[in-house]
Amino acid sequence: MSHQSTVFVIDDDEDVRESLRWLFQSVSMPVEVFASAAEFLAHPDRDGPGCLVLDVRMPEMDGLELLEVLRTHRIGLPAIMISGHADVPMAVKAMQTGAVDFIQKPVNHQDLLQRVRRALAADERFREEIGDPRIIAERLEQLTAKEREVLESIVNGSTNKAIAGALKLSVRTVETHRANLMRKLGVHSTAGLVRVTLACRLRP
Repeated sequence: MSHQSTVFVIDDDEDVRESLRWLFQSVSMPVEVFASAAEFLAHPDRDGPGCLVLDVRMPEMDGLELLEVLRTHRIGLPAIMISGHADVPMAVKAMQTGAVDFIQKPVNHQDLLQRVRRALAADERFREEIGDPRIIAERLEQLTAKEREVLESIVNGSTNKAIAGALKLSVRTVETHRANLMRKLGVHSTAGLVRVTLACRLRP
C-alpha cells in the first residue's frame, strides 16, 4: 500500500470523527477528517489515492448524495458507508452508487480496519492498472455493443430488473452480461465497474 494513500473520514458527529482519526493514526494510516460532504468536496486532494469512510445520514448532503456528486466529477474513490439506521434497500442503493462496503454502527474497529486495508489495496491496484491506458483500452475493445449498454445502465445505478425492462432483455440475460463485464474488465464488483467507467471517461 502506498504511503500516500489517505483515509478520508466524513461524518457530522465530532466524536465519531475524532474516534476514527485516533483509530487510523494508531496504526500509522494517514487520515483526514471532514464534518460534511461539502467540506470534503472543497478539499484539493479529494481525488487522491485512498478511500472514503463516510456516514450515510448527514445534514444538507448525505453519503449517498455525495457518491452521486463524486461520480459526476469522475472521482471513483472506494467508499465504505457507515450507518446507524441501515436497511437492505439503503445498502443496495449504496452498492449501486459505487460503495465497496456497508457497515452498521456501532463499528467494530478491527473489522473496519480490515475493510479499509482492503479498500486501500484495491485502490492502489486500480490506479496502477489505469496508469497504463492500453490495459483499459484493450479490455474495452472486448465489450459488445449490448454489454456497453448494460455497463452504462449499471453506472447510472439501475437494477438488473430495470435494465432488463429498458433493454427488453430477461433478468437472467442482464446477469450474464454483468458477469461478462466484470470478467472482461477485470473487476469483481459494481463499484469496480463504476470506477473503470469513470477512469475511462465513458459517459453513462
